[in-house]
Amino acid sequence: MKVVTRFAPSPTGYLHIGGGRTALFNWLFARHHGGTFRLRIEDTDRARSTPDAIEKIFEGMRWLGLDWDGEVVMQFSRMDRHAEVARKMLAEGKAYLCYCSPEELEAMRAKAKAEGRPIRYDGTWRDRDPADAPAGVKPVVRFKAPREGSTIIKDHVQGDVTFQNEQLDDLIILRSDGTPTYNLSVVVDDHDMGVTHIIRGDDHLTNAARQTQLYIAAGFDVPDFAHVPLIHGPDGAKLSKRHGALGVDAYADMGYLPAAMRNYLLRLGWSHGDEEIISTAQAIEWFGLDHVGRSPARFDFVKLGNLNGHYIRSTPEDELLAALLPFISAEKRLNRALSEDETARVKALLPAAKERAKDLNELADAMLFLFTRPDAAATKTLLGDNTALLPDLAAALAACNDWTADATETAVRNFAEARGIKLGQAAQPLRMALTGSKVSPPIFNVMAALGREETAARLML
Repeated sequence: MKVVTRFAPSPTGYLHIGGGRTALFNWLFARHHGGTFRLRIEDTDRARSTPDAIEKIFEGMRWLGLDWDGEVVMQFSRMDRHAEVARKMLAEGKAYLCYCSPEELEAMRAKAKAEGRPIRYDGTWRDRDPADAPAGVKPVVRFKAPREGSTIIKDHVQGDVTFQNEQLDDLIILRSDGTPTYNLSVVVDDHDMGVTHIIRGDDHLTNAARQTQLYIAAGFDVPDFAHVPLIHGPDGAKLSKRHGALGVDAYADMGYLPAAMRNYLLRLGWSHGDEEIISTAQAIEWFGLDHVGRSPARFDFVKLGNLNGHYIRSTPEDELLAALLPFISAEKRLNRALSEDETARVKALLPAAKERAKDLNELADAMLFLFTRPDAAATKTLLGDNTALLPDLAAALAACNDWTADATETAVRNFAEARGIKLGQAAQPLRMALTGSKVSPPIFNVMAALGREETAARLML
């Protein structure tokens, strides 16, 4: 059997971080088995399913590096096919027409609530003759769910989960206007797409019982299920806006690398021994549903930041440079493209600067002094009595034959020894004069990136 998985988001304007993990698990499972990973957009809510909202999902998937196979399936375009299956069930006696009015349904709910019973449709029209239908009422089509026995979900994460059929009512599969409902659409689409494994959040577990009944009634094979616990915030509550950003696009804007995000999302609910740093290639090789935990994982920004820092340090420099440049040229920073000379300065400083950065925003901020000379008056105030050292330091540096980090460090060390001061007492005034700050990337790497002429110009306060 060839494995086929799918990711089926509803367009909400962004790819939810929990959805990103679901997509990752489906992608990894398919890639591990040499199978197929499909993307379906469940766009039946026409008010929310705008082209912009759908494109944001595509952008989030592309940023995460999760490529899909074949054409994207748009659920709304398949409504006729969904309705066809509902009508077939109706013709076979596996569904029926329900003529209950909104008032009758409300009375039904009120009675159940008053009697302390679960609020479910009571089957009023389940066995009634349609000839009794009131005039002028458009019926819905309800699935004739089995009332006895149980429905068992053999779940790869949750184990066997049993639902008593008497607890599952006759759900609507076609509305009175002829449009199909969610559970029917999902079942038909998954069957027609050849989906063999459904990996999704455990909030869909009850849907799995209803959908299993629909698969069987429609004569379809029932896919394998794997319901993954949801992501929680640090406080143990379900992840929400109050915990921080929910959209994958927000994490891209916050300067996280896609590889780091994949690694972090992978470890939110899945493990391989004590491994924490897991490359995408290793993840594809190792991924399996048997190592998905049953307990909710907690989102930890500190851990994500540390992991992202690792990936910033280990990413090839040309690749990291390409990711960093848009952050430097962004509207909130330079708001312009960099020149070739400026790009060369960033590239020269990157190996040293990346060692301390946790994200691309932090790294971009650490580079800004490369493009603007510090304000002279503010720098003199910052330097205080150390200003007097600068002319002699500038002279010592001017004598350097090579303009490299090692050569400038040797010159400053020699200067400090000759003056009987510590290296830091010479290096820190240099840092403040060259960057306008007490904190910067390693100062000798800074001088190498700025170049001889720019360094000399900044020291002439």
